[in-house]
Amino acid sequence: MILYPAIDLKDGHCVRLLHGDMDKATVFGDDPAEQAAAFEAAGCAWVHLVDLNGAFAGAPVNGAAVEAILARIKVPAQLGGGIRDMATIERWLSKGLARVILGTVAVENPDLVREAARAFPGQVAVGIDARNGRVATRGWAEETDVMVTDLARSFEDAGVAAIIYTDILRDGAMTGPNIAATEALARAVSIPVIASGGVSSLADLTRLRDTGVIAGAISGRAIYDGALDLTAALAALRA
Repeated sequence: MILYPAIDLKDGHCVRLLHGDMDKATVFGDDPAEQAAAFEAAGCAWVHLVDLNGAFAGAPVNGAAVEAILARIKVPAQLGGGIRDMATIERWLSKGLARVILGTVAVENPDLVREAARAFPGQVAVGIDARNGRVATRGWAEETDVMVTDLARSFEDAGVAAIIYTDILRDGAMTGPNIAATEALARAVSIPVIASGGVSSLADLTRLRDTGVIAGAISGRAIYDGALDLTAALAALRA
């Protein structure tokens, strides 16, 4: 199972939100590229990036910070937030991003996801963010009646590289991930599922790994707070 350390970008800074609330942001650093380099130096195989402003704006906002990260590191990075048209997808992939994450458009324009996955095999992931099993879009500000499993299954034949499943009520709360829901989703689809939201300890990581069906886990606040020792976590996952 791959551990993806997260860099959430707001106004050019590394931050973490509580339950996706932009007004409840904690700034953890002013140099996102330096943070990404530290993750790489620790031995991380991937870096997970989110343009928080972009998720609300519907277009990239923290582009300069993302480009600085891509220029600094050699490990692959994936990015979500405000990527809602083919031109933006093409632009980011041409700049060296390994994978784009499509969230809002997966609900509002699923044909775009399919088109992008065909055009860029292995480089398009679907981000599914949910409260109580229902998908939320536009920076988690809008809730839909779409159920997580239904949305995931609709992309079974699309060729997407992964599904990143975030339980919004766990995100940034340091309460542990929703393992049951994540495992159920991973067993319901053949697409690799990456867990996000609430991953806050080594025990959380090992429980996710021990399901045997979850491909990866994203953690942010716990790493910055020191609750999750990155070196120890990577060593445990390699064991």
